[in-house]
Amino acid sequence: MPRVTGLAHITFSVRDRDASIDFYRSVLGFKAVKTRDGKQWLHTECRHPSGVVLGFIQHRDHFKAVFDHRHAGVDHVAFHVGTLGDLEIWEERLTDLDIDHSPIVHSEQGSTLTFADPDGIQLELFSPADPDSGED
Repeated sequence: MPRVTGLAHITFSVRDRDASIDFYRSVLGFKAVKTRDGKQWLHTECRHPSGVVLGFIQHRDHFKAVFDHRHAGVDHVAFHVGTLGDLEIWEERLTDLDIDHSPIVHSEQGSTLTFADPDGIQLELFSPADPDSGED
């Protein structure tokens, strides 16, 4: 089988490209690196310091509905954070930014903090369980 060496990017179809870019920049630290607007769409690619690349495309004929994870497509996107302490700092940050979010949920796999972007796309911040910590 030919090799896949990583994930190049994920592109979200959004209602308002500029609002999405502002959200991902101000909340998560993404930076716009390339914009290509066409006759039927507006597209910007953003990069995070971790190397993650997200694209945001606004189709000019978009029907303006909010994302619904129950339809075929992406259910959610999870970003890795280093430790439970980092996740707790993120929880404070989201609260300070007045962004609705879940409480931190703990499981055998790790801990997760869930919130949504302006289009309702579910985002998660995830910290894997430390096998030595006894975290449940």
